Amino acid sequence: MQLPVNRVIQLVVTLVLVSGGAYYVWTGLPGASQSLDRQAAEALAMVQSYPAIGGGTILDAMNNHVRSMKERGQGVRLGEWRVQRVENDIYEIRVQLRDQSVRGQWFEREFIWHAHLAKKKVNAASLPADGITPKEPDDDPQTVPSLPDSARS
Repeated sequence: MQLPVNRVIQLVVTLVLVSGGAYYVWTGLPGASQSLDRQAAEALAMVQSYPAIGGGTILDAMNNHVRSMKERGQGVRLGEWRVQRVENDIYEIRVQLRDQSVRGQWFEREFIWHAHLAKKKVNAASLPADGITPKEPDDDPQTVPSLPDSARS
């Protein structure tokens, strides 16, 4: 028994589509952001909504910087926010910022924060992030260094 040519073409097309769909499900969209689990999404939201020095949130501060650079006609690019689990309930959130100086030089900075989900605490983990993240007061007197005797007088 011989299959008609149309039927063979339909089977081949169906097989190609099913294979392509399986490949898509297996690998995900090329270049698309990785799907975040619930805790990673919570860590990202915690960092982005954390208060920034000078008011607003960290996300506001980053977006305001990009907007002001564009208004001055300078080049600027804010990269994708990336989230990675460091351990248990601690996540590392990173974003790169490329901006152009008035002289045309490009600078790239990586902002890194650690989000501690259990403690509901955000810490700056890079110098650029430290510049926009307020420091919480140190409540533990044992971690505050004491002044040397010569500095007290």
